[in-house]
Amino acid sequence: MARSPFSYIRSGFAFFWRALDFGRRTILNLLFLVLLIALAYAIFGGGFKPLGAKTTLVLDLKGQLVEQSNVNAREALLTTARGGETHKMMQLRDVLMVLDTAAKDPSIGAAVLLTDEMEGGGQAMLREVAAGLERFKVAGKPVVAWGSSYDQRQYLLAAHANEVYMHPMGMVLMEGFGRYRNYYRDALDKLGVTVNLLRVGTYKSFGEPYVANGPSQAATEAESYLNTALWTSYTTDVEKARKLPQGQIMKTINDLPAQVAAVNGDMGKLSLSAKLVDGLKTRDEIRQMMINRGALDAEGKSFRQVGFDEYLARVPNKLTGDAIGVIVAQGEISDGTTGPGAIGGDSTSKLIRAAREDHGIKAVVLRVDSPGGSAFASELIRRELELTRAAGKPVVVSMGNVAASGGYWISMASDEVIADPNTITGSIGVFAILPTADKVIDKLGIHTAGQPTTWLGDAGNPLRPLDPRLAQVIQGSINHIYAEFTTRAAKARKTTPEKIDAVAQGRVWTGAQAKERGLVDTLGSYKDALKSAAKRANLGGDFRVVYIERETSKFDRVIDMIGGSAAQAVAKAITKQVNLGVTASTGLPPGAATGIASDLGWLSELTASRKPFTAITHCLCESP
Repeated sequence: MARSPFSYIRSGFAFFWRALDFGRRTILNLLFLVLLIALAYAIFGGGFKPLGAKTTLVLDLKGQLVEQSNVNAREALLTTARGGETHKMMQLRDVLMVLDTAAKDPSIGAAVLLTDEMEGGGQAMLREVAAGLERFKVAGKPVVAWGSSYDQRQYLLAAHANEVYMHPMGMVLMEGFGRYRNYYRDALDKLGVTVNLLRVGTYKSFGEPYVANGPSQAATEAESYLNTALWTSYTTDVEKARKLPQGQIMKTINDLPAQVAAVNGDMGKLSLSAKLVDGLKTRDEIRQMMINRGALDAEGKSFRQVGFDEYLARVPNKLTGDAIGVIVAQGEISDGTTGPGAIGGDSTSKLIRAAREDHGIKAVVLRVDSPGGSAFASELIRRELELTRAAGKPVVVSMGNVAASGGYWISMASDEVIADPNTITGSIGVFAILPTADKVIDKLGIHTAGQPTTWLGDAGNPLRPLDPRLAQVIQGSINHIYAEFTTRAAKARKTTPEKIDAVAQGRVWTGAQAKERGLVDTLGSYKDALKSAAKRANLGGDFRVVYIERETSKFDRVIDMIGGSAAQAVAKAITKQVNLGVTASTGLPPGAATGIASDLGWLSELTASRKPFTAITHCLCESP
């Protein structure tokens, strides 16, 4: 029987698909083999050579300082192999591990801190790194900082060095905290979009940009109080580290135009005269200075040194013994499952259960850096921590940059809450926001009609005005969730809901302000939280720290075992952005357009995902 032309096409397509699949598998297997060879060489080929005496640790901090990296090893490697660049992230735990290990390492004699490629981090995390630099100095090892220029985040770390140097053409830029925020009421009115904001909390200002043309008096009061406290803490810290007179930084900022004129616009000279830096040097001059102070490298061209990534790979991991399980809760809180760098109600709860059921883990530390999100997801996480305590395992919460609103909610089931003085926390309040576009479709000549069996049948349709009955239902639900929030907080803080309500109402506080108001137990660091958990679990001082994270693929684990630098070398050897058209349509600068696109994009996502509404515990805040 003769075959039809279609059978030949099917056969040809099947053969092509098999060949394509075979090629893909072959390439990935070859890549994996190369990585295994590199790993075997690292393990059996002698490993790292011992460091010589007077080795200098080069802390070349690159990228964003984060609690948990969300960079996928496979994607990063393939991007590097294609000649692209991945977004660099530094985990706080890694920076602290390197500093504390190097402080005890007799081969390490000093450190050079380079901040040019550091993209920032929140105040609490920066203070953790600054404390690590101070511990390094206490060990008798000097720190030299150099930068071509310094922004105020970079300078906070540099100020803790024994000596601070800068390129002669550089500048130290300290701008203070607080920025102008965009408000969209008039713009949305012109588009015909109505934003219905339902909330509990006088200070719960998250939705204000969509329903007003400026901040409310309550929002202005709370923001000013918060930023003033954070800025006072920052300037006090820098002035103490640099041994400057109290108030020197504000005096320099206030007199800046006259001072710039006095030095003929030479910002480097101004930084030197203000004693913000100890000298103006080029990078090669810093290199020569370190050669004179230390030892030459093997080639005799520079000072003996070890980089951050290489030294991190040298740090041994403790693999046996009782452990403290650390769960990082970083990012916005959403329902369902998320990957690293975000918090999912289901996925984070699963990590907590894993820690609870692991007999080798004797206590749990929840490290929080979150402005909040879904109230439901927050409660799922809080409940798992409550069950962990009931199972006899102590739970200590360590608040990082932000632990507000939903970030505070998930902190309420713990034996102790430890916050940095500059943590942004509180924001105990709830809101729902429901945009409707009925006026938009009127302009377009679009009409809707139907016969649902009840008024709830299409009540959440964003193309129709918000039904007052639905608004009443949602407001009642939000009131209930707020009551749950304050009642649970009162139970956790051993006080009354009325006293919690007095300091709640959606208002944000610094960690120090929260301590004064009974919202946290202790002011301290991440290391303090680990020590507290160990003490509560009777572990003594020799305990293991295990990070409970989503299980990675075999490929990612091999990359992690090889180490960052080696993986990049292998990649070289084998050699998201939604465009909303804001820039094109408005002529705004890209930076401003990006902010507007982000704000309006969030509103669009909220509209697309509501069921018919979501109760949100979010603070619209971030660490400056």
